[in-house]
Amino acid sequence: MSAAEIVNAIGWTLIHFSWQGALVGAQTALALALLRKARSETRYLVACTGLLLCLAWPATELFLRLSGDTGAAGGFTIVLAAAAEGVARDSGWSGLFGRHLAWIVGAWALCAQLLALRMIAGLLWVRRAAKHEGHDPAWQARVDRLATQFGLAQGVRLRIVGSLSSPVTAGWWRPVVLVPAALVTSMPPHLLEALLAHELAHIQRHDYLVNLLQNVIESLLFYHPAVWWISRRIRVEREQIADAIAARQLGEPRRLALALSELEKLQFSTHHLAQAANGGDLMSRIKQLLRPDTEALNWKAAIPVLGFALAGLAGCAQTPASSPVMVQADSIVNIPTAQFDSCERPKYPAEALARNIEGTVTLGFLVSANGAVRETTLRKSSGDTSLDEAARTALAKCSFNPGTVNGKPTEAWTEVQYVWVSK
Repeated sequence: MSAAEIVNAIGWTLIHFSWQGALVGAQTALALALLRKARSETRYLVACTGLLLCLAWPATELFLRLSGDTGAAGGFTIVLAAAAEGVARDSGWSGLFGRHLAWIVGAWALCAQLLALRMIAGLLWVRRAAKHEGHDPAWQARVDRLATQFGLAQGVRLRIVGSLSSPVTAGWWRPVVLVPAALVTSMPPHLLEALLAHELAHIQRHDYLVNLLQNVIESLLFYHPAVWWISRRIRVEREQIADAIAARQLGEPRRLALALSELEKLQFSTHHLAQAANGGDLMSRIKQLLRPDTEALNWKAAIPVLGFALAGLAGCAQTPASSPVMVQADSIVNIPTAQFDSCERPKYPAEALARNIEGTVTLGFLVSANGAVRETTLRKSSGDTSLDEAARTALAKCSFNPGTVNGKPTEAWTEVQYVWVSK
């Protein structure tokens, strides 16, 4: 597969995720609104499923595009192959995107790399802090006792860091809890112990691994608001779950609420936003601990549902149908046809001929409104790369009669087969 085909596959996958992600976001927002009275664990599972679907849908589409198997996806790819069939792409958004796919993919790759580097830098900083930051034997002993209470078999390291505003938990095999030095010196010990219990709840649930996967998905699909919204909901629900576990272990929900209140005061006094290290508004968490009754649904909960639904429908409306038959019946009067008297006969590769290799190559051609070939793609391989490339080279030089929509020449795809026979 050529570099142009790979760029084409990635580009259209990214473009189509704009409406796919909106539909996933709308469904997730609706499910979370309906489950507002359910347990945090249930809402957390729904949000995680939504985020995984945001990754699985474009990943599946990209695999199908790269493999050339656009017809085997069934109902899941009703519009996945739309870009590959490409009808009337000279006009509208499809034409605009199609002419700038290389720039789109390049910009996406650059931003994704920068976000990945930021994530790696954060991981390296945590690793350095775990090795070189301050160690307090007394507080380490408290953490060890709490870890035993939580049933944690692996040792949990405690490090005191001066540049943090909130406790941070990192690592899975050898977890570490980073605690701001300001908390150790200013917060009452029994309240700091409550915050440490919250962090140990994250370790017990292996939340670090889920958060790491979230960061990867955010880096890959950074351009879509639905990904960030769902990811934030995951973090909010995760914090509430950890709060509930810690409160049960401590036997004092009010104690943890007081600790969060003190943390909020510290963050505001040091000009930090009142956000927990792993997400979640501190005041809402305090209210949830003191008054666990779920709030009633209000009109604000409908905003994400309506917004993502409208965005998804708008994306669908801009996407041409994937079935060639449906497209022809609906809009194309004539599809592009090759003028075979202008085609040069492909030259049989010498090595393939010597080995009596035969096969049928199916090539797709994007023919512009003036009959020129703008793109080619391998729809079905002969089984031998040299035969595929020889057919592509020769047939790309053919002249074509452009497709028409209501008698007007327009850009469209057509398909040409060449059968290699050695005898």
